Amino acid sequence: MAVPKRKVSRMKRGNRRAHDSLDKPTYVEDKDTGELRRPHHIDLKTGMYRGRQVLEPKEEY
Repeated sequence: MAVPKRKVSRMKRGNRRAHDSLDKPTYVEDKDTGELRRPHHIDLKTGMYRGRQVLEPKEEY
């Protein structure tokens, strides 16, 4: 069983945990509609992705 030889300092522990924090999701402004959407995702309202029609537009009820 692996056992640490020395106590991990607060600095080393903090540096290791530096990437554990949660980030807010990134949004970009759509060129066609001007609305915010996630990058590299399909716009569900228009069904467009990178200038091509990928899906049928989602109908609002």
